[in-house]
Order: sequence, then C-alpha cells, then structure tokens
Amino acid sequence: MTAAADPPFDPDELAGIVDLFGALTPAELERALSELAFKRGTDLADDAVAAAVDEAVRSYALVRYARDAAAAADGDPARDATAAEDGPGDRTLLAPGPAAFPTLPPNAEDLPHILAVDSRDVDRETAAEALAERFRADAARAASAGDDAEIRRLLDLTYDVAVWAESIDIDDVRDRLDAALDDSPRA
Repeated sequence: MTAAADPPFDPDELAGIVDLFGALTPAELERALSELAFKRGTDLADDAVAAAVDEAVRSYALVRYARDAAAAADGDPARDATAAEDGPGDRTLLAPGPAAFPTLPPNAEDLPHILAVDSRDVDRETAAEALAERFRADAARAASAGDDAEIRRLLDLTYDVAVWAESIDIDDVRDRLDAALDDSPRA
C-alpha cells in the first residue's frame, strides 16, 4: 500500500462520515478514515488525516466543540470507556458544520458496523457557541489583515452560520465584515 499524496477525503466527505453518527471524536473520525483508506487499498499518513480534518474545520464543513463531562458519556458507561481510550481529543467532538454538504464516500455506509460507535446527538447550543466564537475570531483576523478574499468568504458564510447556529446572533460580525470590505483600498 502507498500513502496518499492528495487529501484523502474532501470536507464534505468528512462531514458525511461524521453525519452518519451525529458527532464523532477526532480519534473516531481518524479510525473511520483509516478503515475507508484500507478499503481503497491505501495507507493514510497521520499528517494527511490531520490536514483533512483541519481543512474541513477551516472551511466550516465540520464544527469542533468541547463536550462537557456529563454529556461525554450520553449516560452510557461503555461510552465513558470509549472516551477514555480516545486520548487527548476525548473531550472534543466534531459535527457537520454550516458549510457542509455531507456526502458519503464509497463504503462509508459500513462504518457504523465496523467502528461499533453509537449515534450521538449534537449538543447544538454548545456547538453553536464554539462556532460563533471561532467565526468571530476568523472575522476579526480577516478584517484586521484587510484580507478581502477571506472577508468575502466569511461574508458568504454568515448566512449559513446564522441558520446553522440560529441561537447565536452574528449580525455584528456581518456588519464588521461589510465595514472592513468598504474600508479596504481598491486596486
């Protein structure tokens, strides 16, 4: 088997895999990707997996949020044991994000049986708060840097974010991005 040179999965495929379960820990998603790569006859380098997840989060196809201790097990002692095995990411969950068009890669439908991971509900309030915090930080960086391309990308995303995280008001972020775009020098 050879290591894949290109990103092994696109952000929408990662969102599709995560959507099968509702939410996954980073370690669970890594195992899922490894299983699918094996079925493709390739190995996944750890950095390729990390890069694919980072790109999915960066593009808002996945949302990374911290789960609290009470919700970590979903009331299931077996889930507590699984979370303990996940390692450093065991308090982090990934959920399909506002920019996702979840798509299942080939053979993904077998993952619930292969991974033996139960479906979990996404804590929408916690995920929305994490998303809004990150979105505000990304918008502030883009506005401060005068990065018109990033400002436009984030402006486009404000509508998806507002629908996905409906409990969070981001009108101020949209206004800041609009103002930053209006204030940027024209070429």
